Amino acid sequence: MASEIRIVLVETSHPGNIGAAARAMKVMGLRHLVLVNPQCDIGSEARARASGAVEVINESVTVPTLAAALEGARFVVGTSARTRRLGPELVDLRTGAAELAGLPDTDVVAVLFGPERTGLDNAALDCCNRLWRIPTDADYASLNLAAAVQVVAYELRVADGGEVAAAIGDESVEAAPAEEVAGLCDHFDRVARQVESINPEAPRLALRRVQRLARRARLEVSEVKLLRGFLSAVERATGTARDTDESDT
Repeated sequence: MASEIRIVLVETSHPGNIGAAARAMKVMGLRHLVLVNPQCDIGSEARARASGAVEVINESVTVPTLAAALEGARFVVGTSARTRRLGPELVDLRTGAAELAGLPDTDVVAVLFGPERTGLDNAALDCCNRLWRIPTDADYASLNLAAAVQVVAYELRVADGGEVAAAIGDESVEAAPAEEVAGLCDHFDRVARQVESINPEAPRLALRRVQRLARRARLEVSEVKLLRGFLSAVERATGTARDTDESDT
């Protein structure tokens, strides 16, 4: 499995859920917990619910933004009970966990869980390569946050044990980190606006489609550089180049 699997909790509002998620992680051998802008105090209640997994909380990293949580990640997974029309490719949880087992063991993977009341928003999902769904009953698909972390952690452990296996691409390929893919998408958005190739009435729709394409393709580092080099060439040709833009050399 990947060298690091980050469990990323976004704007969690209840300290008990943080503690219970930490316990769920440790039971299944996961250690890396990242908290994005938590909406609660991570104090005695969280540690009480963590029980014997307090060190997971003590070693957790708290960051202000999702972008900071994804730095260095080469594969990003979102979890959601809802279908998103322009979201990342949707796969069932077991298939998704098996897919991770085929990634290079040097990759860093981030698995995102959204706020208890709303789940991940579209901006978070636009950062994801895949969207996982736990196969719950259609009449009541709501899972407690910590319970969802437990189910996902279990499937990751099963996949890592070799009981489920599936290859994804060439293990020699160096996938681009999340921040580099985000930079490419922002660069495309800027250039597309400059050359007026997108609908000015719905500019965000075009960007979201590009983000979805880039995440689904799991671009290599060299591919990101190639595409950014092309975009920089367009900017030079139109007289709108920036000195700080990356280019393919």
